[in-house]
Amino acid sequence: MEFTVIAESTGGSLHSTTAQLVGAACALGGSPTVVVPGGIGAEEAATIAGVSKVVSMVGDCFGSFDGGAWASALAPQCAGVVLAAATPIGREVGARIAAKRGVAIVQDATALAAGITITRPIYSGKAVETSTISGDCVITLRSNAFEAAGDGGSAPINVVDQSADVSVAVKEAIAKASERLDVAEANIIISGGRGLGSKENFTHLEEVADMIGAAVGASRAVVDEWGLPHRMQVGQTGKTVTPSLYIAVGISGAIQHLAGMRSSKYIVAINKDPEAPIFGVADYGIVATWEEAVPALKAALAAL
Repeated sequence: MEFTVIAESTGGSLHSTTAQLVGAACALGGSPTVVVPGGIGAEEAATIAGVSKVVSMVGDCFGSFDGGAWASALAPQCAGVVLAAATPIGREVGARIAAKRGVAIVQDATALAAGITITRPIYSGKAVETSTISGDCVITLRSNAFEAAGDGGSAPINVVDQSADVSVAVKEAIAKASERLDVAEANIIISGGRGLGSKENFTHLEEVADMIGAAVGASRAVVDEWGLPHRMQVGQTGKTVTPSLYIAVGISGAIQHLAGMRSSKYIVAINKDPEAPIFGVADYGIVATWEEAVPALKAALAAL
């Protein structure tokens, strides 16, 4: 079975989700081709174990994100089963590539098996769907749901220049939303709820996030009431996340919030109410106010 992986980059280097996509392909017996938009991280991709070839796509169209232009450039390089990350970019590009190739797409997969049998949560995590696709298709995989391939590869790199063939409608992004990690992609997330007392107290969570390389999330209640950006919202009407570690601070655990984070590998809950529903899904619970727990956490991290 032939596999193509669409790489993602961040901060001028290859994103860790790319190795997870390669790992998923290799687990099914594939030796994937990795297509690298903009050529960012092509050398890193070549060192991932199991990669057969890297296609470094360069050209003006990759200077800023344009889903239509990217799909037009990438689609001719895709063959077989195409794997992309279930990120905002991956979902859009994956859907457009599927449309151009006339194949099916399945979004947000959390497990793959030979066949291709795909498992993914549906109805905001209330049910799990298992489906089987035969033939070519596009699948987006949730970050941190698959084991990453290791290092040690030495795949050849082919450079394809799309400058003369594909143009973009927007040459420059006017504004950047945030330099912080996106909660949908982060391996560690620290989220706050009403128990923090005010929007200003999120700075304490940001300090912890900076110390451990985490993203900062929020419950729907504080996004709605305190005017925090919707991109931070974790839950049924926000983003569904699967980090290795999820730290909930001052979040009671409403059903819609649990639907968005209960599949995290480890959950730590900090809440002053010992009866809070969040403790029902937590692996570790701390009954305390945020004023007691968060400074102690920062001091412990600083001592490491």
